[in-house]
Amino acid sequence: MASFVDRVVLHVSGGTGGHGCVSVKREKFKPLGGPDGGNGGNGGDVILRVDPQTTTLLDYHHAPHRHATNGGPGMGDWRAGKNGESLILPVPEGTVVKTKDGKVLADLVGVGAEYIAAAGGQGGLGNAALSSPKRKAPGFALLGIEGDSSDIVLELKSIADIALVGFPSAGKSSLIAAMSAARPKIADYPFTTLVPNLGVVQAGDVRFTIADVPGLIEGASEGRGLGHNFLRHVERCAALVHVLDCGTLESDRDPLSDLGIIEAELEKYAVDMSYAGVDGEVVPLNERPRLVALNKVDLPDGRDMAEFVRPELESRGYRVFEVSATSHEGLRSLGFAMAEIVKAARDAVEAAPPKVAPPVLRPRAVNEAGFRIRREEKNLEPLFRVLGDKPVRWVKQTDFTNEEAIGYLADRLAKLGVETELFKMGAKPGDTVVIGEDDGVVFDWEPTIMAGAELLGTPRGTDIRIADIGDRPTRAQKRDEQAERREAKAAARAELEAERKAGVWTESVSRRRASNPLKESGLESDNDV
Repeated sequence: MASFVDRVVLHVSGGTGGHGCVSVKREKFKPLGGPDGGNGGNGGDVILRVDPQTTTLLDYHHAPHRHATNGGPGMGDWRAGKNGESLILPVPEGTVVKTKDGKVLADLVGVGAEYIAAAGGQGGLGNAALSSPKRKAPGFALLGIEGDSSDIVLELKSIADIALVGFPSAGKSSLIAAMSAARPKIADYPFTTLVPNLGVVQAGDVRFTIADVPGLIEGASEGRGLGHNFLRHVERCAALVHVLDCGTLESDRDPLSDLGIIEAELEKYAVDMSYAGVDGEVVPLNERPRLVALNKVDLPDGRDMAEFVRPELESRGYRVFEVSATSHEGLRSLGFAMAEIVKAARDAVEAAPPKVAPPVLRPRAVNEAGFRIRREEKNLEPLFRVLGDKPVRWVKQTDFTNEEAIGYLADRLAKLGVETELFKMGAKPGDTVVIGEDDGVVFDWEPTIMAGAELLGTPRGTDIRIADIGDRPTRAQKRDEQAERREAKAAARAELEAERKAGVWTESVSRRRASNPLKESGLESDNDV
């Protein structure tokens, strides 16, 4: 079973807002109490928060679906519903939040840093909040809206000042154990560490953290080993320390060739820009300050190998330290060299003035409609799609089982200018109008004739405009009636044409009267006599 997880896909969804309440105040000796339906509560948010006690994303690996609490419904007597509780998800420091496409949403650094991964839905208004001088007792309320839902990727990038890189079994974990209080797994047989190890080192008055990269071998950029999977944990480091094994027993390896292979792999690694600071600049790993630690000099062959390769390394510009994790030889000088680099990096950050982007104020344009209409075609018939935050939200808040609520929605859309724009785009009564994207609500458009607020004679919860619309024939019925009319006209024309060909229209009136004396005298038959 995995005990360390540094990348997960998390499915989060905010709580759904509570529905508004429809209620009218009814109390003895208090007539005309009016509407008293309360508003629904807002849904809870899903919040990611940095917790110093959390070191892994293992919990989200086993339970990747997280949902916040829903808001409570409104109640009578002006009682609002309870707001849903936000769901706080603790994450380790250094967690980067991304979309599945790789877009960075947040970089959580610092204890207490937060990011709202999914906002809760808005609660619906009760009929008390919807009342007005013209609509004094609404018989409807607005529905609560579902919270946001998304799939996000959490990547853990450990906060380390110094990164130890090297081949497996080079002694990186042993160095961390010797220089700090960390106790990673160490054995007297070759193996590779499966999780990054962190340790805190105190050198003088400088305290810093060191981390190792497990399993960095040749070909890691092509997927071999584990190194490139864990290099993200040292992307924030100030310097690298090459740990070279001077006591290796393999005939095809030596410290110089190991250094060349590791440098080549670091060259191929593309640093993620997601954690860039305010200046937006990130130095590649192979361009950062580097030290070389020739490890295992406590062995006879290790001492000889270190003395042999040291001149070559120094000629390349490296600062070389001969160390032994077993005897602790050279660790003090190596620790102070690390502290010197870390202190210089921290001083540079503090001395540099922070580059803060100036705030950009984008006021709403005077002529901005708040929506747009896109004309489409479906089944050779016109279709008008209304897009915009307000229309889509209003549709989600509407109870389509309530005629008055539908009329209220029609009035809001008309006031926003949707009907006027539909007229301009050539929409005709009966055309299909969709509000929203693929999962939008479909209407057969019927232009509003009068404002619904003046229709005060109808009972609560009803709208005579909606009732009239329900009695109108559908588009299919209209097409059938039109086809019947066309067939009737064609039959009449065929009958007339048959009569013309039979010569009925060529006889004179006098001849027809002479042939029918009863008709000439005004009598149609013998029964009329």
